Amino acid sequence: MKEINTIGLRCPEPLMIVRRELRSLPSGEAVTITADDPSTERDFELLCNNLGYILEDHKRTDTETGIVYFFRIRKP
Repeated sequence: MKEINTIGLRCPEPLMIVRRELRSLPSGEAVTITADDPSTERDFELLCNNLGYILEDHKRTDTETGIVYFFRIRKP
């Protein structure tokens, strides 16, 4: 499983990076993403809904430096 860390990046960079990585994956493979941009919640949900990817996991964690978002997206 590929891991992508987009901490510190702001829209649209996380979305562009994840979309590029998903395109290069074989069917059935997944990526895990760590982000701190609140727009990634909406962006990754829309990416999956519009392009047919599967949002398998989505969590938010409060840290000392702010909220961190975790996602797992699978290519069908």
